[in-house]
Amino acid sequence: MRRRTFLRASLTLPAVAAVSTLPRFSWAGSETAGKWRVFEVTTQVEILKPAGVTRVWLPLPLTEDTPYQKSLGNTWKADGAMLNASQEAKFGAAFVLAEWPEAVQNPTLELTSRIATRDRMVDVSKPGTLAKADPKVLALYTEPTDLLPTDGIVQETAQKIVKGVRGGQLERTHAIYEWVVENTFREPKTRGCGLGDIKTMLETDNLGGKCADLNALFVGLCRAVGIPARDVYGVRVATSMLGFKSLGKSGDITKAQHCRAEFYLEGHGWVPVDPGDVRKVVLEEQPGLTLKDEIVKRARTFLFGNWEMNWMAYNYAHDLLLPQATRGKLGFLMYPQGETAQGRLDSLDPENFRYTMASRELGAA
Repeated sequence: MRRRTFLRASLTLPAVAAVSTLPRFSWAGSETAGKWRVFEVTTQVEILKPAGVTRVWLPLPLTEDTPYQKSLGNTWKADGAMLNASQEAKFGAAFVLAEWPEAVQNPTLELTSRIATRDRMVDVSKPGTLAKADPKVLALYTEPTDLLPTDGIVQETAQKIVKGVRGGQLERTHAIYEWVVENTFREPKTRGCGLGDIKTMLETDNLGGKCADLNALFVGLCRAVGIPARDVYGVRVATSMLGFKSLGKSGDITKAQHCRAEFYLEGHGWVPVDPGDVRKVVLEEQPGLTLKDEIVKRARTFLFGNWEMNWMAYNYAHDLLLPQATRGKLGFLMYPQGETAQGRLDSLDPENFRYTMASRELGAA
C-alpha cells in the first residue's frame, strides 16, 4: 500500500519522489458570514471489471483558501497502485490519480478530505471595496468552452435578455439570472447532474436539466455578453440549516454532487448564485410548488448573492485532459473518473464502476 498526504499548499506527490509545491491560484474574495464548520468527506472507489492498466482520477477540494472554504488536507490509499496528486494549469483543478498494473485484480482507492466552510454572503446593494481582479483571470472566464459557446444562439439569446435593461453589469447579470429561473425546469430523468450542453438546450428549446445544465446556461449567457462567470463544481456535505429540505445532504453523499455558479462584479469580486437550486426547490421541496410560492421566492432571492456552505467546492474547470487518460477531454470534473484497457468507465454505472461518498461534520474550526 502506498499512502500520501495532500497538504494545504497543494503538493505534487509522485509515488517515490520528494514533495514539491504547486502554484496557488489567485482569488478575488467576497463577504462571508457565520462560523467555520469542519467536514470530513471520504470517497471509496472499487473497479469491478479491471482490464489491463486501470486508472482512477478523483477530484480534490479547492487548493486555494477562500473566505468561504479552506482545505485542511487530504489522505489517500490504494493497494498496489502508483499514486500522484497534480493540478492542471489552466483552471487549477486538483485531483489524485491512482494507476494499477494488470496484475492487480481488485483495484480500490480511498480518499479522505477535510475542509472548513462558512456561509457566503455578498451584499451587491452596497458599493464594494475589493481591488479589481487580474484581467487575465477575468478574460479566462469570458472564453467559450466546448459546451459553453459564446456565439450563435447563445449570444443571440443573451443579447435579447439584456436588451433594454437599465443599469450596468449587475442589472444585466440579474436579468440573466431571472431569465434562467423563469424559463428552465429541473428534469428528474436527467442522468447525474447533466451535461451542460447549452447550445443544444437552446437550439432544441428544451431547457430542462439539472444543476450542470441550468447553472451552465447562466454562465454561458453571461460570458456571451462579456460578463465574467464560471461554474463551480462540488458536492453537498450537510443538510440545510435554512429550512430547505431539498438543498442539502449528509451521511451518504454518493449522489449529492452539485454545480454552482459565480459572476464577477467589480468591487465585490466573485458573486455566488445558484439558479439551478431555485428550480430544485420548485420540483423537490414539496409537491405542487410554483415560482409564486413563498418558499420558492425566498430561495430565488437568497440564491442571487449567497451560498449556504453545506457544500464542498472542487474546481472551476472545463474541457479537461486528464494526465495519462487515453479517451479525450472531460466537459468538467465533478464525479470520480476511471479508465481501463476497455475504455473510459461510466461514472453513473455502479455495475462496473462502484464508488461511495460519505460526509461527517467534525465541529467548529
